[in-house]
Amino acid sequence: MVDAPTSVGRVIHSQACVAEGAAWLAEAEPRFAAALAQTGPLPLRLRADGFAQLLSAIVSQQVSVASARALWRRLEAAGMVTEAAVLSVSEEELRGLGLSRQKACYAHALAAARLDFAALRQAPTAEVIRALTAVKGIGVWTAEIYAMFSLGRADVFAPGDLALQEGARLLFDLPARPTDRALRQMAEAWSPWRSVAARTLWAYYHVVKQREGIR
Repeated sequence: MVDAPTSVGRVIHSQACVAEGAAWLAEAEPRFAAALAQTGPLPLRLRADGFAQLLSAIVSQQVSVASARALWRRLEAAGMVTEAAVLSVSEEELRGLGLSRQKACYAHALAAARLDFAALRQAPTAEVIRALTAVKGIGVWTAEIYAMFSLGRADVFAPGDLALQEGARLLFDLPARPTDRALRQMAEAWSPWRSVAARTLWAYYHVVKQREGIR
């Protein structure tokens, strides 16, 4: 695994990177070792970066996976997945493709922000989060997920994620689901592999829920 520039930190770019992080976590925390024994190898989960990825995240907010996919297919068919294309039409026209009034507004805001996606690849994670959350419609969770999976940052966590909170409750036998703040503090102990800790908690959550017969 090749280290990224110091300002960026470790970058996950292959399954071997995830395995390295999992081994570190298993040695540092016995409960992660127990979880990994049940989950097996963790998924890489890397995805593309750029405007389309963030627009897709906005489209997917508060709708089912099936609805999000249908909306995205409509946008793709209309060629509305680039900054220039989105800015070339009105919000009313975007609504005609199925976006809500709020999401049409967010799509325009994202396109108008003209984010420098190439520069974000080399920016410190805190700077990435600040730049993304400055755009209307992008919250901390979306920014952290983008840094984790689109930029491959190894030491990012998304404590606002409900499945991560529930996974932590189950794995660490907590009396209640931890708050965003409490889970963020817990995750400090999992640095420099917090992104792999997140993958582990997601995987463990799904294993337990399947075992309990919950889908």
